[in-house]
Amino acid sequence: MTDLELFEAWIANDRRAADELFERHFSRIDRFFRNKVVEGSDDLVQKTFMACVENHKRFRGDSSFRTYLFGIAHNVLHGHYRSRKRESERLEFTEISAQDLAPGPSTMIRERREHQLLLESLRQIPLDYQVVLELYYWEELSGSAIAKIIELRENTVRSRIREGKRLLKKKMKALARNPEELRSTLEDLEHWVRSIHAGGEPADEDERQDEHETSD
Repeated sequence: MTDLELFEAWIANDRRAADELFERHFSRIDRFFRNKVVEGSDDLVQKTFMACVENHKRFRGDSSFRTYLFGIAHNVLHGHYRSRKRESERLEFTEISAQDLAPGPSTMIRERREHQLLLESLRQIPLDYQVVLELYYWEELSGSAIAKIIELRENTVRSRIREGKRLLKKKMKALARNPEELRSTLEDLEHWVRSIHAGGEPADEDERQDEHETSD
């Protein structure tokens, strides 16, 4: 069954369809939260899946279920940090990073130092730039799909991808332990970023409209 068929069955109270859809997309949504919060990511994953059913009437089927689900996850993430802020605290996600919001190391651990440098650097650039880079590289989503997820124009998304790359490289230069580590990572940055997600799930038939665009 396709994602859309499973989703329709879930809405009709088919528990087996719910379990299959959860299993199909759990690792993606878990990965989305794990490099942005230090603890409580399991609760945010559960909130995302429950919210996607509670708000199912908002899903018109003009994008893939995966895009719809990431849109929910994006809103849950912002809501999570807004609920924790002090009354006098100003949260601007184009300026504040996951590291600022949830201090601590990434819970995504990799053996290669190039990977750890990237994960640490991603957590220390502004959250909204981290989100678009991870969706672009790890989930291989197009600019138009990301635009639907974060509810901005596609040209704004592409600008954020370019600026995010610049901020990521700048942060890597500050965090690298030595020149060789930095050189090794920067020489093939896109390979190292994408290889963090090696072994991920391929898109199903419902997601072909979200295929990665190589024109960036």
